[in-house]
Amino acid sequence: MPEPCDLPKVVVICGPTGVGKTGLAIDLATAFNGEIIGADSMQIYRYMDIGTAKPTPVERAAVPHHMIDIADPDADFSAGRYAAMARDRIGGLHKQGVLPVITGGTGLYIKACLYGLFRQRSANNEVLERLNREASQYGPEAVYSRLKDCDPEAARRINSRDVFRIVRALEVYETTGKPASAHQDAHGFAESRYDALKICLYAEREILYDRINTRVEQMMAAGFVDEVKQLLEMGYSGDLKPMQSIGYRHVVAYLKGQASWEETVETMKRDTRRYAKRQLTWFRADPEIIWIDKKNNGDKARSLVNTFLKQ
Repeated sequence: MPEPCDLPKVVVICGPTGVGKTGLAIDLATAFNGEIIGADSMQIYRYMDIGTAKPTPVERAAVPHHMIDIADPDADFSAGRYAAMARDRIGGLHKQGVLPVITGGTGLYIKACLYGLFRQRSANNEVLERLNREASQYGPEAVYSRLKDCDPEAARRINSRDVFRIVRALEVYETTGKPASAHQDAHGFAESRYDALKICLYAEREILYDRINTRVEQMMAAGFVDEVKQLLEMGYSGDLKPMQSIGYRHVVAYLKGQASWEETVETMKRDTRRYAKRQLTWFRADPEIIWIDKKNNGDKARSLVNTFLKQ
């Protein structure tokens, strides 16, 4: 393996949702001749802007952003596909002498980009089709109940209405004889492809949760419900994987009359806070990450990047 100094340099800005990653990334990209490589598993989708908190047109005009709006909501997208596309963008930036600033909260995407997926398997389409038929015929509850029996750990991680992920986990179990969670836990990654400076933003829990609650209210005020209505009118089913993500599934349920406005907003806030907690758990498992408090991030981050680039 090459020494770190022989590898292309990248800066990673990660952290939980709502902590302020985009602002810091733009600041660093501006200061160090960089461009941003998005690492968000939802911002890759077109037409899904408000609910994914995509960078605004002003932010995207300030610094070029890559890996945003690259797939339709019904596209079959994976961490492996993301990693291949992101590495292609990073290679192009390095040739131009531009610093790639990988920014986002999807830990698996970041890890796949930096290290590459070491082992991959193709899904059995016949099994997937059968499981999807069963989910359509008997409902999400039936297939989710099966998942709880064969892979309780995966069931704990997956929302009970997320048919896409439930079916994928059941397919893994049926075709390999092992729970999907066991494959995930044993999943290996290749050696690092880059010399990476990893910075993770954090905030005290009360501050972060207040920011998340405010963001949800701002999304609703900005027309999030209309965005979901438009997606449904465009023919994108509420059962699609992106439409089962936080926020979108809540609004779909609201539009179907399955929840009141108050219940929808409060449940969105709760589930987003829980998601932020899971993100922090993921990032805490990486010993290479440097943690920076949201309150004092600017000067410290610039100093870290400056030293890193001079090494």
